[in-house]
Amino acid sequence: MKQRNILYVLAITTIAFVTGCNDDFVSITPLSEVSEGSVWTDEGLATAAVTGVYNGLGAGGLDEQMLASLTDEALFTHTGRSINTVNESRTNSNDTGWINNTHEWNNMYRYIRAANLAIQKLNEGGLENTDLRDRLLGEALYLRAYYYHQLVRFYGGVPISEEPFELDSDFNIPRNTFEECVNFIVSDCEMAFGLLNGKSMDSGRANAATALALKARILLYAASDLYDNSTASGNSSLIGSYSNPELIGYTSGSQQDRWTKAKNAAKAAMDYSNAGYKFGLTAPVSLEEGEQNYLDISLARNGGESDIIWERQYVEARGPGRRIGLFNGPNGYHNWAGNAPLQNLIDAYGMSDGSEFDWDNPDHSSMPYTDREPRFYATILYDGADWKPRPSDVADRDPANQIQTGQYEIIGTDGEVTTHFGLDTRQGPIEDWNGTRTGYYFKKFVEPDPGFVDQTDFQTIPWPFFRYTELVLNYVEAVLEADGDEAEAKAWLNQIRYRVGLPAITASGEDLMEAYRNERRLELAYEEHRYHDARRWMIAPTTLGAPAGIIQITGTLKPGANVTKYKYDPDNYDYSYIPGVVDPGFENRLWLDKNYFRPIRENELNANTSLVQNPGYE
Repeated sequence: MKQRNILYVLAITTIAFVTGCNDDFVSITPLSEVSEGSVWTDEGLATAAVTGVYNGLGAGGLDEQMLASLTDEALFTHTGRSINTVNESRTNSNDTGWINNTHEWNNMYRYIRAANLAIQKLNEGGLENTDLRDRLLGEALYLRAYYYHQLVRFYGGVPISEEPFELDSDFNIPRNTFEECVNFIVSDCEMAFGLLNGKSMDSGRANAATALALKARILLYAASDLYDNSTASGNSSLIGSYSNPELIGYTSGSQQDRWTKAKNAAKAAMDYSNAGYKFGLTAPVSLEEGEQNYLDISLARNGGESDIIWERQYVEARGPGRRIGLFNGPNGYHNWAGNAPLQNLIDAYGMSDGSEFDWDNPDHSSMPYTDREPRFYATILYDGADWKPRPSDVADRDPANQIQTGQYEIIGTDGEVTTHFGLDTRQGPIEDWNGTRTGYYFKKFVEPDPGFVDQTDFQTIPWPFFRYTELVLNYVEAVLEADGDEAEAKAWLNQIRYRVGLPAITASGEDLMEAYRNERRLELAYEEHRYHDARRWMIAPTTLGAPAGIIQITGTLKPGANVTKYKYDPDNYDYSYIPGVVDPGFENRLWLDKNYFRPIRENELNANTSLVQNPGYE
């Protein structure tokens, strides 16, 4: 582990990650020269220093390249970003493929070092305000736990350090076992909870509920099949032949006991948070209300904001998280189509009556976007979907303001039938290089206000690190795995479904587990869960490794129809929807079991010769 960039805190004049700011911060000693020692005796500087540790969160999950594009949720539209390196299993220690800074090895250790420094200095007792000291210490402990959890769920066991590295430190530190890392994260969460419990925290900062939420998540992971060496070895010969299994999972103890711990932790977090949006329903709301409920949650609007336990806020004038509509929106609006939804995800959305979507059903295949469940309409922009007004230079081409991702017949100026390529396609007349390759666009988290222009405006919709609904889903899974209490699991699962207008789940046994997994997939779509869930469940070969699905749409004029300007119109058109896969020349997905864990970079291995590489990369 190379960590030679010593992060002395000189002065922090801008707090970009949280809205709150201690009034004492404006009454500190001159900022031109501040000794490191004085930082931790001054309330304003100490607060600013701990605030700086939040910088490791980066843009959260709302970045130009999203983790969804390493899954069966999305395809990244543009080339040259090293995402294909991961999806085609070409990663190695010299070419790790795309890794976001929010989980990149060196970056996480940079902020772990900053957290360690804060913990060390705050424990020395320099602050006279002990209430503030405890609050800052709780935040630093929580952030250290969060950054370690990011490393562990990508790499497995990693070196644990509780001391801030200095230039003369010994950097040859071996990886701790996976179990030791989980225990360390849990311990930090428990200490953070003790220090933050009862304290009023500014929105965006860590709080006692976030500590319990992180503990619940890491224990859920710890109980999962990927991290039980016996189970994982039975599913993967590569993992079974790895000579250091303790680095990537448990080699002893009871998986069943771990599920029980996960269940108890999730329930404790639920009880303490006492949050959640529209839980407690005993019957489904209307489909219209269900769609609005899901939109309110994803946009953190109205009561939907109460579902968020901890978020990354976007309060600065500019920044990646504030351009998510530009990054992902339709090219016909001059946007970039970045993380385009896959047909794989579209097919997982059921019908409004709770039944599954089926391409073999002629009613479904002839109108695949009709009568789907409400979360589909709140998450996906599909062909024919109503959207915001087109930009002024495009408005005359589409007065209906509908997404166009197919090709359609129209009557040309010469009176003959001609082909109109949709405005939001790669063959269309507007920035065709930014068109979707899948036939869909991303809607979730994008500001829907008709007056908001994604190309130029900056939105403030937050990124949810933890939602109460995740805790409920964690609890449902752990209940099913720990003691098989299907009635308890369905009682909570159905509350999530009622909120979006769906009927109760009546399945049992393996069917119930599959229903739960699909419910989790759709409820948490694009929230950085699918990548980890598919791996920890060890279903990645058939999900993350499946070909990237697309849709091809054709609109053929009905006899006698006279359309000179296209809009979605079943009265004048017969539509054909043909599912397919993306051109393998662009991306040819392949799952190899080495992808259960990310490779440690060669330069890290050279800098720290005590490190052991992950399986498949040796």
